[in-house]
Amino acid sequence: MNYPDGRLALWLTLNAVIGIGPVTAARLLEQIGGSIDALFQSDETQLHGMGLSSEQIRQLRWPSPIVEQSLAWAALPGNLLIPQDHPLYPPLLREIPAAPLLLYCRGDLEALSLPQLAMVGTRHPTNAGKDNASRLCSELVRCGFAITSGLALGIDGVCHQQTLACGGITLAVLGSGLDCLYPKRHQGLAGQILEKGGLLISELAPDKGPLAEHFPRRNRIISGLSLGTLVVEATEQSGSLITARYALEQGREVFAVPGAPQNGQAIGCNRLIQQGAKLVLSVADIVEELPEWGARLDPSAIPSEQQHNSELPYADLLDNVDYETTSVDTVAERTQLPVEVVLGRLVELELVGAVMAVAGGYVRARRANHV
Repeated sequence: MNYPDGRLALWLTLNAVIGIGPVTAARLLEQIGGSIDALFQSDETQLHGMGLSSEQIRQLRWPSPIVEQSLAWAALPGNLLIPQDHPLYPPLLREIPAAPLLLYCRGDLEALSLPQLAMVGTRHPTNAGKDNASRLCSELVRCGFAITSGLALGIDGVCHQQTLACGGITLAVLGSGLDCLYPKRHQGLAGQILEKGGLLISELAPDKGPLAEHFPRRNRIISGLSLGTLVVEATEQSGSLITARYALEQGREVFAVPGAPQNGQAIGCNRLIQQGAKLVLSVADIVEELPEWGARLDPSAIPSEQQHNSELPYADLLDNVDYETTSVDTVAERTQLPVEVVLGRLVELELVGAVMAVAGGYVRARRANHV
């Protein structure tokens, strides 16, 4: 969809003025009826009356080189620059406090119009955390949600990858410019997201690197694009909790997967649940909090309960395999069985998908849950 370069230049100019961020820009635009044209047509006296300094007014009148650089970037194939008044700017994001003035995008803009669910979590997930992320991600994709996350290592990466594996659409919001993709380890993943109809998004100029202060700003966009935010696994100091806080401030739903008290990577989620976040065991727990979306779902899209342990072979032995790595010796000690017997039975359980072999032992698969 064509958007006038002249108007885009106005947004870029406003965005480049030192001391004017999204909050100040929103206040200025509100004072003149929300029109970017009206702001630039205001005289110096009016602009001073709005609280702008002489230097800021000078920068409005004499744009910085970044304006031309960004226009040139947007003219390149595959690059897209979406200002707040663009018809494709996401309505949910426009509603939030401090909505980004501009979105630098690469990929399929139609992804912005899909119902999105944010999934975030620790960069150092446990096996159980990865399993929960994959399972819930698959269920959400099956229900028709696009998955939005931050392209970080750990849970974010698992969610992007699982969405692609399920044939879904995923959006990645970066804490760096699109030409300085971070982390570099996920450059291949970013390419796959684009190939499969997804979208890369940043409010930062393309040449901006991944500074620490960029990531909290990035998090408000992740939650702002989404109907709700699901925290899969998080420590008490995790940046994922910042995303959850933004979601609450934006009036969006917050969901969290519970974890064992001994699991330090789950403390943040457990705290969120204590504070009122919706405890999530399956996608049904999410859908019931989004009634307008749930009403459009085919009931068959919501997965049924998993197989009961009693239907699996060696259920008593399986009960002694944890969701974290459990050594064969530990299982043998708990069950009071010889190691060679335990090994044979674990192999049989692996064949039916009840456990997975990992370095140091075995972990129980989610499908082997009790109901």
